[in-house]
Amino acid sequence: MLSAGDLAPDFTLPDQNGNDVTLSELRDKTVVLYFYPRADTPGCTAQACGVRDHDADYEAAGVTVVGVSPDPVSAVAKFAEKYDLGFPLLADEDHAVAEEYGVWGEKSMYGKTYFGVSRSTFIINPDRRIAHVIPKASPKTHDAEVLAAIAA
Repeated sequence: MLSAGDLAPDFTLPDQNGNDVTLSELRDKTVVLYFYPRADTPGCTAQACGVRDHDADYEAAGVTVVGVSPDPVSAVAKFAEKYDLGFPLLADEDHAVAEEYGVWGEKSMYGKTYFGVSRSTFIINPDRRIAHVIPKASPKTHDAEVLAAIAA
């Protein structure tokens, strides 16, 4: 997993509307890049709705929030529409970006082993340096943790 001080790898992924979003084109603001395992699951919904509900706080802090999952565009589009999420959700269907950031790996649940995304958040400065990393981010405390790190 990448660490604070590392240069955030640039990437281009489609958002929920099928439009390409490129990290380096978001240079004018701090970017909160959060990886989530799967759209429309309980934890991922709680996390995304938390971001939505703290939109004014992120805007006041001058931050752009971007969510990334290994779902296809159609799944992130449905998720964004269902919960009225007003921020970009990116489809990393081949999980190449998740691999670059070191958040794709082996997981296990109920005795079953599989590969997937570890819920993690990266706060990236306008110079594309990673300022802060939240590995194993909790959906319940995600926004408070991110906003505190930005304020610090």
